[in-house]
Amino acid sequence: MVVYPTSAPPGRGREVVLDLPQHASVGALSRELAREGIVDRPWAFAAYMRVLGAGSRLRTGPVTVSDRMTPHELVQQIAVGFGRARVRVTIPEGWSRFDIARRLADRGVCTSDAFLAATVDPAVIASHGVEATSLEGYLFPDTYELGQDVPAHEVVDAMVRNFHRRTEPLLEENRDGSTALSRDLGFTMHEVVTLASIVEKEAAVRDERPVIAGVFLNRLRSPTFRPQRLQADPTVSYGCLASPEVSDACRAFDGRDITRAMLSDRANPYNTYRREGLPPGPIANPGAESIRAVLAPAVHDYLYFVARGGGRHAFSATLDQHNGAVRRHVLGGEQGQ
Repeated sequence: MVVYPTSAPPGRGREVVLDLPQHASVGALSRELAREGIVDRPWAFAAYMRVLGAGSRLRTGPVTVSDRMTPHELVQQIAVGFGRARVRVTIPEGWSRFDIARRLADRGVCTSDAFLAATVDPAVIASHGVEATSLEGYLFPDTYELGQDVPAHEVVDAMVRNFHRRTEPLLEENRDGSTALSRDLGFTMHEVVTLASIVEKEAAVRDERPVIAGVFLNRLRSPTFRPQRLQADPTVSYGCLASPEVSDACRAFDGRDITRAMLSDRANPYNTYRREGLPPGPIANPGAESIRAVLAPAVHDYLYFVARGGGRHAFSATLDQHNGAVRRHVLGGEQGQ
C-alpha cells in the first residue's frame, strides 16, 4: 500500500493519498490509516468496516483521506457503495484543458474524453455566457473538492463559476485598464483571457508578468511595429495540440519540441509567428496574477524579450538591442521573442 503525503487546505488537518492495491485487507488498511495519523484506533475502525460490510468492497487505486474525516466519510472514500467518494484535485496555473482532463481521469473524477467534450459543448459554453468555441481559459486554476464518477459538465461548471467569481473583483479593481483595452484594441473579456493565457505560459517569474504583458500590448498598439506578430512559442504548440490534423508539421509534433516547420506553418491558426494579433482563443487557463497583468501592465517601451536563464528574460526596446541580447543569451539555443 503506497502512501503519498499531500498538503491540506487552510483549516484542514493532515491529508494523504493512499494507493490501494487489489484485495487489500481491512486490518492492513486500518493499520496504515493509524500509522498516517488518520484514525486513532485501527481495531475499532476495522470492526466498523466489517459491521458495514465494507471490507469486501474496497476501492483500488488512489484515494484521498484526511484526519478530519468522520468514520463514515472515510468509508465513503475507501469503499464502493457507501456514498460518493470525494477527491481533492489541484489544477496548476497555465494548464490547458488537455492537462486538466488527464488529471481528472487519473483521480477518477470523470473520463478525459467526457471532460474535453464538455469544454466544447455549445450548450455548456452558452450557459456561462462565454462567447467562444471552447472553455479553454475559463477553467480557473485552483484546488477543488470533487466527487468521483461525476458528470463531466458538473466539473466544468464548477471551474467556470469559480473563474467568474475570481475575475469579477479583478475587473472592478482595474476598471480603467479594462476600459483602455476596450477603447484602444477592442478587447472584450475573451481577448483579456487570451492574452493572459500567453503571459501565463511565457512568464516563469511572477514579477515579470506585467512586463511581458506590456511587451505584447506594445506590439498590438504600436503604429510602427509591423507586422504585429506576438511570436509566442506556446501558441504554436497549443495549435498543434488542439488540432494536430491541420498540417504535416502539427501531425509530427511530439508534444514537447517546437520545430522550424511548426514555426513556419501558416495552417496553424494559433501560430503567432505567421499570423498577426491574438490567436483565436486562450492557449491555457491563466491564474489571477496573469489576468491582472493584462489589465494593469507595466508601462515601458519594450517590444522584445528573450530568455536569459533562471526563468528571467532580457527586455529590449529596439530590434538592434534585442539582437544583441539574443547573441548574449541564446548560445544555448533558446528562442527569442
